[in-house]
Amino acid sequence: MTAEDFLSGQIILIDKPLNWTSFQVVNKLRWEIRQAFNIKKIKVGHAGTLDPLASGLLVICTGKKTKEISTYQGQIKEYTGTFVLGSTTPSYDLETEINQHFPTEHITESLIFETTKQFIGHIEQYPPVFSAIKKDGKRLYEFAREGKAVEIKSRIVHISEFEITKIDISNSKKTSSIIVEFRVVCSKGTYIRSLAHDFGKALNSGAHLAVLRRTKIGDFSIDKAATIEDFINSLKD
Repeated sequence: MTAEDFLSGQIILIDKPLNWTSFQVVNKLRWEIRQAFNIKKIKVGHAGTLDPLASGLLVICTGKKTKEISTYQGQIKEYTGTFVLGSTTPSYDLETEINQHFPTEHITESLIFETTKQFIGHIEQYPPVFSAIKKDGKRLYEFAREGKAVEIKSRIVHISEFEITKIDISNSKKTSSIIVEFRVVCSKGTYIRSLAHDFGKALNSGAHLAVLRRTKIGDFSIDKAATIEDFINSLKD
């Protein structure tokens, strides 16, 4: 790779680690590219945010390819992860502490599989209050952290596949929680955290997202993605 390659435009697939923001990944790659090729200025952006507590595929565009970001943002995405049934959190994931516990004794494997059918196709979904969506020029998570109530509008999203890949109810009697692993294929704008929350409600219980990994964006797959470290090392070759 040369400086001209990155300036004319490259698509870089990165496996985002936990606890990094998507913005931090973009900043890191921009800095490394500039240092490696002595470039004063270069455009670098990503095609779809991943929460800090999520890992997986980030599509990074450089140079002239940044003009195509909106195209990639609109493509279908695939995620894998874990729901915990029996408790909820204000953020719908592990960013915040558990705030409520719910019964799980009535939940069976067959009920879990049957309930997924409610979430296939076009569904109405409310984004989490802890999200980066803007309202009145302010991020929703800023209102949430200040303890302010905000009216959030629902949106229509599309889920084409919702597969339960593993269920662990072995400790449910002791912990009142059931661990469910899943795979979801969905449209742009779908919040998997909201899916977890709504799935818990549909089971007459509660749920939150414990693990999330993005595995595909359109034709791009996590199998082809590099770690940040591997990408940096490739610049030195």
